[in-house]
Amino acid sequence: MGKSHRPQRLAEEIKKIIGDMLLRGRLKDPRFAGMIAVSAVEVSGDGSYATLYITAMPFDPSAGFGEEEKKGILEAFERSSGYIRSEIGKKLHIRYAPELIFRFDQSFEYGEKMDRLLDSLDIKPAAPGEATEDEEEDEYR
Repeated sequence: MGKSHRPQRLAEEIKKIIGDMLLRGRLKDPRFAGMIAVSAVEVSGDGSYATLYITAMPFDPSAGFGEEEKKGILEAFERSSGYIRSEIGKKLHIRYAPELIFRFDQSFEYGEKMDRLLDSLDIKPAAPGEATEDEEEDEYR
């Protein structure tokens, strides 16, 4: 039997609804300061659980978010989860909105770490028209 696309559609709709709530200021907790977005949503096959990956950037990028601020944002989402679930149920006309699990999206920090690592290698780009070692090896095959 084919795999259902319902969890994927539900994940996209949940992402839109929560994004709209954040944009319009319908989540009133003061810990929602800065730019906060839902970067991804994964819904279980039966639709009973949804894991939301949160990305947050402070208004002052040089300040950054510490672990305390991240913890506060996740707590604010946890406290608002009942309201968020009721809004999801109303907007999607579903009887049982999924249980929401909030996680911080680590991919942005991981990407920055990789950029710093690559920059520290001090690799010079090849000049135009100059063959790289891989291209030279392919030439002899």
